[in-house]
Amino acid sequence: MRTHLLFLLTTLTVTGTAVPASAADYPGPGVVTGDLASHDPSMVRTDAGYLLFATHDRVETRTSPDRIRFDRTGSAFETAPSWVYDYNPDGDVWAPDTSFHNGQYWMYYSASTTGSNHSAIGVATSPTGLPGTWQDHGVVHSTTTGDDHNAIDPNLLVDSRGRWWLSFGSFWTGVRMFQLDPATGKRHPTDQTLHRLASRPEEPHAVEAPAIIEHGGQYYLFVSFDLCCRGVDSTYRIMVGRSADPTGPYLDRDGKPMADGGGTEILAGHDTIIGPGGQSVMPDSDGDLLVYHYYDATAGGDHRLGINLLGWDDQGWPYVR
Repeated sequence: MRTHLLFLLTTLTVTGTAVPASAADYPGPGVVTGDLASHDPSMVRTDAGYLLFATHDRVETRTSPDRIRFDRTGSAFETAPSWVYDYNPDGDVWAPDTSFHNGQYWMYYSASTTGSNHSAIGVATSPTGLPGTWQDHGVVHSTTTGDDHNAIDPNLLVDSRGRWWLSFGSFWTGVRMFQLDPATGKRHPTDQTLHRLASRPEEPHAVEAPAIIEHGGQYYLFVSFDLCCRGVDSTYRIMVGRSADPTGPYLDRDGKPMADGGGTEILAGHDTIIGPGGQSVMPDSDGDLLVYHYYDATAGGDHRLGINLLGWDDQGWPYVR
């Protein structure tokens, strides 16, 4: 089982940059083949297999019959929703989060440009999840350069009481959350509270990509620390904390609040696996799956899809199998 000792060993830093762990510290990604160039992947299971969604090209879509072989099958949107161009002049769409509720597929996704918090999160629905079937419903939340947070990297949580929550955020003051109306998938009409879940007080405030699941009566917040999208120079790593309530406070294994920079590392660079992060978590028939991207040192730093099962130790903390 992963222990606090492993946490100490794998978070050694030099001048703020995470040092890759050895190959023995973490398992490699599970076996996957096909078209694996996926950033910020999100996956759902269907009657026919699996659908995988990723950043860029109007939400890249891949299918898999067995969670091993993945083939590119098009884009979620035939054309980017018009509002996207207000936040990204190329119509680029980032970090989709997809799940199945109320008889249809729901996708939250974001539009922005690198280094800016002039950003927005939108929502779309589909009866099948297949390319070309998605109907956009417009902006759920937006931020401007005058705001202290950033409306990207959305993640939907439906809690044990049936309440809908959207967590999101990147850099600035970190990860935020608000309640949604399940009928529309947009902001709750009466609860407008903006909760703060995780932050990094030190520059450059590098925390993003929340994903929350419920396990054993606790809620677990997974985030990415440090820097993405730099090939073999990427320093992304995956951290986790937990809370008895969806809105927090989330504490790490040592009891430090994630809102104050806390987080327990469960996956970092090791061997030829560089900068794992941009994660989502998906329940499947054989357990909870950690779905993420990383950079492959053996392929010149190209990005790749990673999938691992999560285990749970006797204290209720997740580890990567």
